[in-house]
Amino acid sequence: MSGISDPKWPAQAIEIDHVSKIYGATRAVDDVSFQIARGSAHALLGENGAGKSTLVKLLSGLVTPTAGHCRLDGQVVALTNPRVAHQHGIQTAFQEMTHVRDLSVLDNLMLPYGPVNALGMLRRGRARDTIAAKLAELGLSDVPLDEDISQLDLAIQQKLEIARAVMRDPRVLLLDESTSTLSGRDVDWLGDLIAAQRARGVTVIFISHRLPEVRAFCDTVTVLRNGRHIATAPTAQFSDAEIINMIAGRELTQAFPPRPDASRPAGNEVLGATDLCAGSKLRRASFSLRAGEVLGVAGLQGMGQLDLFLACFGMADVHGGSLRVDGEPIVIQSPVDAVRANIGISLVPEDRKTEGLFLQLTGMLNASMPVVDRFRRGLLIDNAAETDAVEDVFTRMQIDLRALWTRAGAFSGGNQQKIVIAKWLLAQSRVLLLYDPTRGIDVGTKSEIYRLIRDYADAGGAVLFYSTEIPEIVHLADRALVFYGGEIGAEIQAHHLSEKAILQAALGSSSSRIVEVAEA
Repeated sequence: MSGISDPKWPAQAIEIDHVSKIYGATRAVDDVSFQIARGSAHALLGENGAGKSTLVKLLSGLVTPTAGHCRLDGQVVALTNPRVAHQHGIQTAFQEMTHVRDLSVLDNLMLPYGPVNALGMLRRGRARDTIAAKLAELGLSDVPLDEDISQLDLAIQQKLEIARAVMRDPRVLLLDESTSTLSGRDVDWLGDLIAAQRARGVTVIFISHRLPEVRAFCDTVTVLRNGRHIATAPTAQFSDAEIINMIAGRELTQAFPPRPDASRPAGNEVLGATDLCAGSKLRRASFSLRAGEVLGVAGLQGMGQLDLFLACFGMADVHGGSLRVDGEPIVIQSPVDAVRANIGISLVPEDRKTEGLFLQLTGMLNASMPVVDRFRRGLLIDNAAETDAVEDVFTRMQIDLRALWTRAGAFSGGNQQKIVIAKWLLAQSRVLLLYDPTRGIDVGTKSEIYRLIRDYADAGGAVLFYSTEIPEIVHLADRALVFYGGEIGAEIQAHHLSEKAILQAALGSSSSRIVEVAEA
């Protein structure tokens, strides 16, 4: 990376100069101009659909601007495709990961620039040694190179997406929602990586909806709204409230809905487990989820919480213990079993794009798919009845009604997630299993989802809710289960819920099954 620290280079690494990107009647980016200093960590903030992802695609060479241009180190550049962007030293780690899921870690990290011999054949031995050494430098030496990447935890996949970009020695590193699947120590790992890259003179563009990370990692911030530039300034110049108001274009007076009165009588048990063992990591779990309750789930990555959710939805092998529905033992062997009316369990999964939606189908088809038989009239589907039912739930969810006839992949991450949730509201599920439902979602949409969770519980539904963001558990859950080592290490009641209490249990500092930790 010679030349990055050369004082002859301009102080601005990137200049966005009156850039627009238009798709038909949609102005995804509308006459945007701002600058990013060389060697800085610069946050790019905005709601889903504000233009952030379009700018990332412009800088990554995936799309070209309709108007305006970009300067890199003072020179106008035409980033016509990703290879040209790579030649200019721009590397991107995308939120929606670009791995080939059925290839090994090694094969993915070689693509598309693996070393070849004189005959054009891959030098796999040399590539293995080089990649292993670079992963060790990044603190990822324990990642199995020969494992199919799809078999790894989502957080490890995300770290490998980041590692691949860093291993190519970028001059500009774009991190698009790279902490959306990370928590705890993994976020600290990324913070250390950003600091190390900046020390080498790399310019880092960081997109996140988590303001504490923005303050910890970034010295400057740009806010976009509805495709237009709102502000660029030092991060310290704005309070969190000012940033949120600029992002949303309105004042969000209350992010979390009020928790109901603790004296309210508990409902009947809807879903429960006794000594449940499932998947590869859940060793033993017992819990009881009641009607009208939001039961939080917390824990470091890979502590068994994902296997619990999958087991309750019939997607993980149960090899010990039992599940209950309405107090009666039950075997759930598939999602079809879980969704059927007398059980009524639904799952909002970890990765909405690969596990929650058919991106090439319309939002209406995605939403009605689990209950399409409801609209069957003989051999045909009553399209009018289907449309009316989906339109009603989309209206309640504040989903753009274009989703009725537009493919789900055309919408922002926030609207996609709302379509996933709407699907289960249409199915009239009694239990919502929400696995990190606000991952990669903007502050405004988060507030809508928080309200939906509480309204669903207040109407008698039961919610099992996992989040990598501990404040969400603290403010939304009626009580919380904290996983450690494949078991429920602690149960924390509402009046003792705090970030400190959850972190203590998540780090294994208490071995008691029921923890009553007073807030500091």
